[in-house]
Amino acid sequence: MKCLVTGGAGFIGSHLCEKLLEMGNAVLCVDQLYTGSLENIGHIRKNKNFEFIQENIMNYRALERLTAKCDIIFHLAAAVGVKLIVDDPVGTLTTNVRGTEILLDLANYNKKKIFIASTSEIYGKNYKKGLEENDDRILGSTNRLRWSYSTSKAVDEYLAFAYHQEKGLEFVIGRFFNTIGPRQTGEYGMVVPRFVKAALTNRPLTVYEDGSQVRTFTYVTDAVDAVIGLMDEGKCIGEVFNIGSTEPITILDLAKKIIDLTGSSSEIQLTPYEKVYGSGFEDMKERIPNIDKIKRFINYQPKVSLEESLSNIIQFYKAKLKT
Repeated sequence: MKCLVTGGAGFIGSHLCEKLLEMGNAVLCVDQLYTGSLENIGHIRKNKNFEFIQENIMNYRALERLTAKCDIIFHLAAAVGVKLIVDDPVGTLTTNVRGTEILLDLANYNKKKIFIASTSEIYGKNYKKGLEENDDRILGSTNRLRWSYSTSKAVDEYLAFAYHQEKGLEFVIGRFFNTIGPRQTGEYGMVVPRFVKAALTNRPLTVYEDGSQVRTFTYVTDAVDAVIGLMDEGKCIGEVFNIGSTEPITILDLAKKIIDLTGSSSEIQLTPYEKVYGSGFEDMKERIPNIDKIKRFINYQPKVSLEESLSNIIQFYKAKLKT
């Protein structure tokens, strides 16, 4: 099978490309290398079944040729990361909405099944314990640009459902909850690589507010297995799924655990959100997924614990520091 992976040189995308190749598929990897990098796919570029195309997903003509050549589409290209979203709201909205609209239009025209990568940000400020796919979205005011990412991905989801209902497009949506692993960059606000890199160099770990925010973290191989499993199961067509873990931890405890696992002498610095993101920034105290639905459909169960995930990431960055 020939698979088109947009955002394939990104963090999750590169792991997905790797897994698809291991399974014997051919992969067309599209990435404009804005947040992705050639380093992420360096180990697979010589694979005869792998082709990298540096291209913006908003280039309709280029994507038209690529979607015609593939059998299935995995659409992961997006503007992600809280820091990037706050710094570049126009780019976030344009890339996420227009880019996905183009992919859906071409997937429909060429009759190709498509996976749409979405996000736990969809739920906004809904503080329910164990968020379910049909739960309400609760967002802040439109003058809080922090919610532009959530809104852009919601539009992506609405478009997918509309194409499915009106034109019969086959799609699956996966909402990722804090996926972590090797190759993830902390440059755009992702907390785990940011903490690990600081701890390995004995620099302070910056924890926002009092660190009592509760999150779960999903190892990237579990997330990739979920994506492939959802696309392989016909019953998942036209459905949306949480992809995550249910092992909660506060951000302060996460920082302490990383310091402990690295044997670091780093200190923890508590910093107000406004110092980093400006005044009026809003965040969630708790965000934990309910994963009963994905368990029912494909028997999904996270295999990699948080401690093992962190240990793998630490080893990855230790190796990079030596090079």
